[in-house]
Amino acid sequence: MSNFKKQAIKVQGLQIIDAFLVWCGFALAYVVRDPVMLGVNAVLKLLGFPLVLDALGTMGDISALLVVIVPFTPLVLELTGFYRDPLHTSVVRSVARVLTAVALMVCAVGLLSLFFKINASSRSILIIAAGLIALLLLCRFVLMRSYWRGKSKREKIKESIVLAGEPMEVERLFASMQQDETMRWRVVGRYDLASEKWEDFQRLLHDEAVERVIFAAKHSEFDKIATAVEMCEVRGIEAWISANFMQTQVARPSFDSIQGNPMLVLRSTPDLSWELLCKGLMDRVGAALAILISLPFWFVVALVIKIQSPGPVFYRQERAGRYGKPFWMWKFRTMIVDADKKLEELKQQAGNQMSGPVFKLENDPRIFPFGHFLRKFSIDEFPQFMNVLMGEMSLVGPRPMAMYELPNIERSEHRRKLSVKPGLTCIWQVSGRNQITSFEEWVDLDLKYIDNWSLWLDIKLLVQTIPAVLFARGAK
Repeated sequence: MSNFKKQAIKVQGLQIIDAFLVWCGFALAYVVRDPVMLGVNAVLKLLGFPLVLDALGTMGDISALLVVIVPFTPLVLELTGFYRDPLHTSVVRSVARVLTAVALMVCAVGLLSLFFKINASSRSILIIAAGLIALLLLCRFVLMRSYWRGKSKREKIKESIVLAGEPMEVERLFASMQQDETMRWRVVGRYDLASEKWEDFQRLLHDEAVERVIFAAKHSEFDKIATAVEMCEVRGIEAWISANFMQTQVARPSFDSIQGNPMLVLRSTPDLSWELLCKGLMDRVGAALAILISLPFWFVVALVIKIQSPGPVFYRQERAGRYGKPFWMWKFRTMIVDADKKLEELKQQAGNQMSGPVFKLENDPRIFPFGHFLRKFSIDEFPQFMNVLMGEMSLVGPRPMAMYELPNIERSEHRRKLSVKPGLTCIWQVSGRNQITSFEEWVDLDLKYIDNWSLWLDIKLLVQTIPAVLFARGAK
């Protein structure tokens, strides 16, 4: 998705939050209004002034106003520039923008209150709510700004970027960008298209878990750009090019800009959208519910594992996440302790039933009896819901490969399966699972999922996975 669309989604999300805060401001005003106004009346009585309030009204008296105030306040905030450049806007300037927006809304509400004939008791709610809303909005601004600034400084979550092109043009492009853009990047390398070898570029893409390559192509030859883009394309890596022409086979081109610099984006993975945001929400909520529902069963599984095979209950292995970033994947242990150390010996003795870098063996002697049961019904995968909850995996996506298997991938296009977040289930799970012995076929199914992804496809695969697991279809 373009930077414009990302920014629009971010602003819309903040506006929804702010609309909720406006409603909360009125709810809090209603709660504190009675003691506040009774105190005001007591003070006025002592001073000999007439009472402000005789009878206290209800929230229902201003329900018609809330229909207008709650959704329109964020729009007025946008007009004052409240959502513009939050990382570099000072608190003083934000206070001025919030107060301006609140003042405008107070004027509008004053006119509406005359039209709707709002009584004095309900107007007190409006006055108290104005102050509370301003305070809540400023607190939200400070908290979100602190969160974004802290997030931009965390190296682990920064986007891995390679800058490619003629060195002077690359530096000019990078220098033209503002800090709020570049602070989210971790520049892992610079590549000179004119003088450096292609082997160096390939090694850079492999070794640094690159997520995006930005080409400064003004003074570079387009045939070299095309070759470099193809290398990115087969690996599922985004290519951003400051050019206006490029032909691709898989990647979908779109235009974007970075700080006013026009770019052609070639993306072969699902574009950021509300569907993708819903997928992330579905992952977190689904994982949390799955853990809560199955947690009592975890204790039973742990007890049987301990009885049948002394050692740790859980097994963790370093797997390849999105773009090959390593993470620790968790499973219930189904093999004897130190099974990994016997892998090479087992390969020599029994061979490998899966072609390619992945190892599969029916009746693996390292699996203890209860482990066969756990694997047959995929119960050993339950701890991976924790990986989903932490954002390292998705409910649906290509199964993650072990990190030690990646160097053995022979075809570069096979690495494109790493361009999306790995998942608990995918097309292979409902298409035979362990009956598939060809790594080529396995990757083809994963790429089919990536190229045809939709939220509906995820839901359909989740529904199809349930009977596949319950009836152990294709399991060994």
